[in-house]
Amino acid sequence: MKQILVKKNILGTNNEIAKKNRELLKEKGIFTINMLGSPGAGKTSVLEKIIKSLKKELNMCVIEGDLYTTKDADRIESHGIQVLQVNTGGGCHLDALMIEEALSNINIEDTDFLIIENVGNLVCPASYDLSEDMKVTVLSITEGNDKPLKYPSMFQRSEVLIVNKIDLLEYTNFSMDDLYEDIKSLNENIKIFEVSCTTEEGIKDLAEYFKEKIKEKGGVVNA
Repeated sequence: MKQILVKKNILGTNNEIAKKNRELLKEKGIFTINMLGSPGAGKTSVLEKIIKSLKKELNMCVIEGDLYTTKDADRIESHGIQVLQVNTGGGCHLDALMIEEALSNINIEDTDFLIIENVGNLVCPASYDLSEDMKVTVLSITEGNDKPLKYPSMFQRSEVLIVNKIDLLEYTNFSMDDLYEDIKSLNENIKIFEVSCTTEEGIKDLAEYFKEKIKEKGGVVNA
């Protein structure tokens, strides 16, 4: 597994670099998501379930963002797909320069679906274009249903919301009705999936959604 240690971020040219990265990804027909969420929301667990559902049908690659460790990348690598760890050295988000360097270290010719798992944070990552086709935010039941109104930018800019750990719903005071009301007031077009990585409820529908998006982008999906 390759690993990149980023010592300095160049933020001023983020959009310019993101545009160049996007052109490359478009040329190669690679569908890309930027997976966001708080620490502990279950991003990596959801990602593992997506990989399990789709890896036999298409070529996947994961760029794993973290402050210092390779723990999440080690988990992903165990599933037998391409993975590249990007350590930010304390930075609270990934940026386009980091993605540009990552793309030069993976086999993009053999990739149909690129998943960027961003650093756990509901604030900074929302503002940075990583050349993704869509931002996908993971929110867990254990975080509470008040997060969309507390961190509106993240939810306004996401095309998909994954509500994770729904198997714990009955043990909390989380209100799904309030969540839907709040999230739709911020982003009426957002697509919402309710999932559990424990019971795998909702995972198949989520995987099928991404598969259709990959086909639309021109990715090869094996029967």
